[in-house]
Amino acid sequence: MDGLFVFSIADEVAVINRLAVGQALSAEQIEQLTESNLFHNCMNAAVQYLSYRPRSENEVRQRLRRRGFDHLVIEQLISKLKERHLIDDIAFAEFWINNRLSFSPRSARMINLELRSKGVSSEIARTMVQDLNDDRSVYEAGLVKARRLSKLSNEDFKHRMYDFLRRRGFNYDSCKRAVELFLEEKERGKF
Repeated sequence: MDGLFVFSIADEVAVINRLAVGQALSAEQIEQLTESNLFHNCMNAAVQYLSYRPRSENEVRQRLRRRGFDHLVIEQLISKLKERHLIDDIAFAEFWINNRLSFSPRSARMINLELRSKGVSSEIARTMVQDLNDDRSVYEAGLVKARRLSKLSNEDFKHRMYDFLRRRGFNYDSCKRAVELFLEEKERGKF
């Protein structure tokens, strides 16, 4: 301003506010531009973070806090992102569950804990995992591992399979049934 650097704003903010070279700005307009630019920067940071994969509301909020944005700006942005359906904890939970079941099956209990660690409310997490079938998931989780361990003795096979499935969060009964099924398939030469 007047040939001196005072502050900078993003090009988009300048266009939105219809700024022109030589335009006189009041102190209030400068304050509004600064706030608008801060919101714009916060929005860009959030959209970039969301571009990799869906995120929970809490994940976005924590990320923006770590980036140094003000609490009030973050809350305004979270509200705007929810309106635009860019943040939705139910949709995030569905994404997370489908991803887990497809690529790295876990027990319903373990998925619930993962969702809670991502900031999804306990009510949403519990509702989303209530229909999961651990017996089917335990089989899918162990199938690739069972093929890799098929050359081991039955005792070593049982021990390693059981440990693997327990680390995935499955309960004793589900693990026992799955290991017995894998042993039967191993004996029949299925893998």
